[in-house]
Amino acid sequence: MAKQAGIIRLKGSIGGMSFYKTSDGYLVREKGGIDGKRIANDPAFQRTRENGEEFGRAGAGSKLIRNAIRLLLQNVKDKRVASRLTTQLLKVIKTDAVNARGERTIPEGNMALLHQFEFNKRAELHSQLAVNHSIQLDRSTGEVILSLDTFQPLTYIDAPEGTTHFKLGMGATELNFEDKSSVFDMEQTPLISYDSTDTPATDLTATLTAGSTLPIVVVLGLEFYQEVNGTTYPLKNGSFNALAVVQVDQTP
Repeated sequence: MAKQAGIIRLKGSIGGMSFYKTSDGYLVREKGGIDGKRIANDPAFQRTRENGEEFGRAGAGSKLIRNAIRLLLQNVKDKRVASRLTTQLLKVIKTDAVNARGERTIPEGNMALLHQFEFNKRAELHSQLAVNHSIQLDRSTGEVILSLDTFQPLTYIDAPEGTTHFKLGMGATELNFEDKSSVFDMEQTPLISYDSTDTPATDLTATLTAGSTLPIVVVLGLEFYQEVNGTTYPLKNGSFNALAVVQVDQTP
């Protein structure tokens, strides 16, 4: 694999070379590979087909989760979050001890492997937020409550330079991986000044389907803002915002 140089950027195939665009720029590689029909039918490629099925399942699961929490995720900037989440879900699939290889699923695997997954690798929640919190999840009512202790922002939040305000947000989603549907609810704090004033204990609540038996994922986010002439703006367009999985409840 090599990078394209020069003013004109090519996309497509020329001769034996393939030209394409990625997040790392315009790249070029030599065409090759095995015929798709052979992979689909040749017994020698049984393992390849099984791996492909499970990789596709992980990719679909990644999309489902990202779509479910998009109201919080849209304020977090990480171009590789889709591929990173897919990789983690593939690890979950491989822990499925119920189904045969190639048929393993996310719900039958150990979804606790998603705990502490960071949606922005450049701004990880665990290194930015040192505030103690607890989560109460009541499946009978569908209510999820995340409780934050009293804290002093300057002491307990590692904010990027230029921060004048911040916001915390909690979201919870129940995920149906079979029909690719989800239910989501969230609550955010108002803007809070980034100073030495104590922030009182806070409860953030989300309400899901009462009696749901689906896997539930809870995320917590931290967003930074800067005030200029009385107006607040997202700091660096959200580049420093964090969002992470803080609880996974798989079994009702």
